[in-house]
Amino acid sequence: MPHIKRILLVDDNLNDLELTLNTLKENHLTNEVVVVHDGAEALDFLYRRGAFAGRADGQPAVVLLDIKMPKVDGLEVLRQIKSDPDLKTIPVVLLTSSREEQDLVRGYEFGVNGYVVKPVDFGQFAETIKRLSLFWALLNEVPPLRIKN
Repeated sequence: MPHIKRILLVDDNLNDLELTLNTLKENHLTNEVVVVHDGAEALDFLYRRGAFAGRADGQPAVVLLDIKMPKVDGLEVLRQIKSDPDLKTIPVVLLTSSREEQDLVRGYEFGVNGYVVKPVDFGQFAETIKRLSLFWALLNEVPPLRIKN
């Protein structure tokens, strides 16, 4: 039986989170989706510390990451992921409302795997989430995960 890949969804906008989770459910995506609400929680999850110290082994197949968040912004989370030898192979997609060129450029400088601007239209947003999840969680092949002891 193939391993069901985990998705880490990092966003502080409750409406966007609800729409994303509903879209995944409506499209019968059975992947485990871990939701965190800021960059500090995302880093805690990835490094298995704080509230996530006892979580199951293994890293997500993809991180869907907002940029503009409290505590630690998405670009800093991305920078830390891509500069860590144990995390850098995790695909990260910036899923953001930011159309700022500097965010786009910095994202790619830090090693983002994709940059998607959240559509304002409900139907387009749902379709975007569907396509992202189908590719990154089902079709994309990830390297074997290294587990830190």
